[in-house]
Amino acid sequence: MNANMRIIRRAAGLRGEVSVPGDKSISHRSVMLGSVALGTTEITNFLEGGDCLSTISCFRKMGISIEKKSDTLLVHGKGMHGLSAPGSILETGNSGTTTRLMSGILSGQNFNSVLSGDASLNSRPMGRIITPLREMGAKITSVNQNNCAPLRIEPGVLHGISYSTPVASAQVKSAILFAGLYADGDTSVTEPALSRNHTELMLLSFGAPVTTIFHPGGSVTAKISPCEELFGQQICVPGDISSAAYFIAAGILVPDSELLIKNVGMNITRAGFLKVCEAMGADLTLLNKSITGGEPRADILVRSGSLKGTTIDGSMIPALIDEIPMIAVMAACAEGTTVIRDAAELKVKETNRIDTVTAGLRAMGADITPTKDGMIIHGKGALSVENTPLKGARIDSFLDHRIAMSFAVAGLAADGETCIRNSQCVDISYPGFFDTLRTIQGE
Repeated sequence: MNANMRIIRRAAGLRGEVSVPGDKSISHRSVMLGSVALGTTEITNFLEGGDCLSTISCFRKMGISIEKKSDTLLVHGKGMHGLSAPGSILETGNSGTTTRLMSGILSGQNFNSVLSGDASLNSRPMGRIITPLREMGAKITSVNQNNCAPLRIEPGVLHGISYSTPVASAQVKSAILFAGLYADGDTSVTEPALSRNHTELMLLSFGAPVTTIFHPGGSVTAKISPCEELFGQQICVPGDISSAAYFIAAGILVPDSELLIKNVGMNITRAGFLKVCEAMGADLTLLNKSITGGEPRADILVRSGSLKGTTIDGSMIPALIDEIPMIAVMAACAEGTTVIRDAAELKVKETNRIDTVTAGLRAMGADITPTKDGMIIHGKGALSVENTPLKGARIDSFLDHRIAMSFAVAGLAADGETCIRNSQCVDISYPGFFDTLRTIQGE
């Protein structure tokens, strides 16, 4: 069997405690802001996945000392104007977050740089950050003139702008706000709904003047004023709710299961998955709630049970976009119909996730219809010891970590054997995923 092919078999019941890796979004931002802050930023529970390691590599190329001591990552920042010109291309691997957010920071530097990733990354759209950054005065170009990476960024004079994004996107918002640190006036970004706000919270903790304005009708504006300096902080990264989602789903779907997922980030802009679970009738209990560094967290107790179909759309989507593949699997094992719409953003992730989710679920016998901005899933009835709506199948991850993990969980609830091709891609966000999966099965 190919080392990159994982075999998943139906589980008899899941038990135990799970500690998921640190939040990927917060880990990225802690290194970026720590690098352009004065002094040392201490980060605990940092996610050492491939994407975040790409961010570390890029800042090391620009003269930032980043070291690991015990369970703490130390970022020795040099201030907002302390980065040095890299001696080679800044390789961002498969990380869209690294590429898009760093573009904002690099637009304010006095040296040339080029950002480039792997084949998947270099095929993803970058026009949605190129347009607003150019409007600010950034000299950013697509090397191949296709609005994709590689991106060349040259020194420019940045001006404050007021920008409205057609789609709520934390990456677009963050790129603009990071560039706004270096602008000559106030910069604001208005979204149709609130996307992940980790950037705003962390900018505030580092000393940047950031405000958030909620408008009637649901739109939200984030505003930043020019900043002279940022200052190093201590950051304890909560567990990533996107990683926790797989074990929450596994605990729900596999009969006779009870799992406790520890220290999970509960940021309101990320907790949409929990709201969907609640709407579908899942048995979840939040324990040990706390807030550290502006980021709420809690333990999640999950027990197996039946699910019902629901509708997911509108302002719900930005808070759960990464969890939709897992939700689709849950929907296939629910009573009734689940409709997912307003999620066209799925098309521009590591894969077109509307297509890859549809292909995987159809291979497992699910009734799913793709739409232009989502999917419709007719559940075949709740799982039980006797009933298994899904059948084992060969699933191609297409090197998309969220597809691989979602269908690994599907395999735990499916009849027969499920083979996940190119399963090594989970290392991007959750290097120990399959080890944890074996542990809760008692293996």
